[in-house]
Amino acid sequence: MPSALLLTCEPIPLVRIALIGLGDRGMKTLRRYAFIPHAEIRYVVDLDSEKTETANAALTQSGRPAAVAFCGAEAWKTVCEKEDVDLVYVCTEWNTHTPMAVYAMEHGKHVAVEVPAATTVEECFRLVRTAEATQRHCFMTENCCYDFFALQTLEMFQKGKLGTITHCEGAYIHRIAEAEQEVKRGESEMFRRHWMAQSYSTHGGNPYPTHGIGPIAQLLGIHRKDRFKTITSVTARGVRRGEEWIGKVNSSLLTTEGGVTILLQLDVTTPRPYSRLQTVCGTKGFVQKYPLPVVEWMEEGGDETCGEVKPFSFSGEEALKVMEEQFSESVASQLWAEGHKKGVPNEMNYVMDRRLIHCLHHGLPLDLDVYDAAEWSCLCELSQISAARGGVPVEIPDFLGE
Repeated sequence: MPSALLLTCEPIPLVRIALIGLGDRGMKTLRRYAFIPHAEIRYVVDLDSEKTETANAALTQSGRPAAVAFCGAEAWKTVCEKEDVDLVYVCTEWNTHTPMAVYAMEHGKHVAVEVPAATTVEECFRLVRTAEATQRHCFMTENCCYDFFALQTLEMFQKGKLGTITHCEGAYIHRIAEAEQEVKRGESEMFRRHWMAQSYSTHGGNPYPTHGIGPIAQLLGIHRKDRFKTITSVTARGVRRGEEWIGKVNSSLLTTEGGVTILLQLDVTTPRPYSRLQTVCGTKGFVQKYPLPVVEWMEEGGDETCGEVKPFSFSGEEALKVMEEQFSESVASQLWAEGHKKGVPNEMNYVMDRRLIHCLHHGLPLDLDVYDAAEWSCLCELSQISAARGGVPVEIPDFLGE
């Protein structure tokens, strides 16, 4: 089986997109592609015809041509089979991501799929093997890899300021209980829970690990320089309503073959303030984004083995300023600044989209490949398995080597 590592394909002059799923994320994708050159949305697909009409209205209002609309349970297959589609962009429910991505690749299409790309280890292997067999790109749209602070941290590491990385922390801590609401129906009241909170309350592990793990994996060069080895996961109670625990808090500890430890957390129901942690500990430096930005590193020539005090230390706004002034030279960081200047709704998404289309347009390997999608998404099921077994370590597959 050929590898999909550093996969290159023929350059695409104009990337023709079929967008499947027109909910909140699908519509945000559609709107932000008004800012992306060398790409057009040619097809829009949803179960609901009202959503395709809304999508086309948004396209025309932004000065773009209306797309061809398809509706129905099998409509997504129809667009995957179209000859005038280069990229199938999947913004549907989690359990449909892998079947749609696989079908699209089998029909010669590149795929961009929302997070997580898969929900089980078996699905992760399906994505990998299909990408290898078809030699089609499978890009998971993990925008947190393009967070300005994450990009700056990567550059800081590449410039030697962090030394050897020993430990990292990432998370998705985001209270979404505000989206819950009471809905009156006649004389009774039903409690409508946010779909994401519902998923978390019944999963038992971490069903949404990619925001926290993505930037860390990029920093460590997972499947390039290092690889994940084990995950140990425990789940605690979060928020209770009456007799029901509607929220859970998951903490997982990952190890890598190179000896790095990674703390990964999920909490979406407790009052804990928003955080993705974004913490990196090195032998010569330290950096974190939440709850307070902190940047530290040793002066040039410092001995990383002697434990001497780091003379350069910044926090708060000063830390952000230092990071921007000294570690913002990369192409991705420049794109972030460009998006900010343009006033795009979300600079992380802008960089992600620009980089994806740029690579497809020029026939270059993508920033995030199918192995990234598998390695980060497999933590959904593996964290669940470990937590169910009382925190027993579980091996993480080597998707590139097996």
